[in-house]
Amino acid sequence: MQHRTELSVDGDKLVAIHHEAASDRWILFSHGFLSDKEGSYEYRAQRAVEQGFNAVRFDHRGCGESDLPFSEQTLSTRLADMQAVMDAFSVDSCLLFGSSFGGKVALHTAAVDDRVQGVAARAPVTYNRLFERYHPESKSPQQTSDHDVSLPVDFFEDFSRYPFEQVLDNCTVPLCLFHGTADETVPVTTTLEAIGALEADVTFHQFAGEGHRFSRAAEGRLQNQLFDWIHREVREVQTK
Repeated sequence: MQHRTELSVDGDKLVAIHHEAASDRWILFSHGFLSDKEGSYEYRAQRAVEQGFNAVRFDHRGCGESDLPFSEQTLSTRLADMQAVMDAFSVDSCLLFGSSFGGKVALHTAAVDDRVQGVAARAPVTYNRLFERYHPESKSPQQTSDHDVSLPVDFFEDFSRYPFEQVLDNCTVPLCLFHGTADETVPVTTTLEAIGALEADVTFHQFAGEGHRFSRAAEGRLQNQLFDWIHREVREVQTK
């Protein structure tokens, strides 16, 4: 069963979909920078319910059905969105799943919120240098999509407040990371570098030949591996 909920975050509308399960276990999904809560997130949420988890997928402000112009979103607004969703559904303990920029949201949330018992991420943005090519003051600034969306300087001023070192110093929950070897947007080498620096337990799945967007077959394998990891490694969530 799905329930559509509208939250208010700093006066802005945020739209969330709750896939309900008969349990007090939760998985919250954070989508990528140019994405939204639809598509693969619906299938992941449905799979979560089959595995006995309540699932929440939502549009970060600046995306999908939620308020705020795209250019006004920041990492701070996305982190506030995640906190607001956790609070709105009275989540005491949960797992987070994030893709790309959503992976950064999930990792930085886990570094400061002890309600998070584990993080899974696909092609996560880790080190901030991954966004340097989009800075308007770079030598050859790149656009973030085919729709000619550029990022203002304010975005990067906010972004600089969240170096990946915060995650390295404070994130101790189990992690499960997925990455394609042919990813040209977020190179798999950055995830391997992050794994080498992390002190937390990390399970890593490398997908040969997959790019930043996974094929349907790879997505199916990801979901199988994700829930195998949850049932095997994240025992605190399983027993709450």
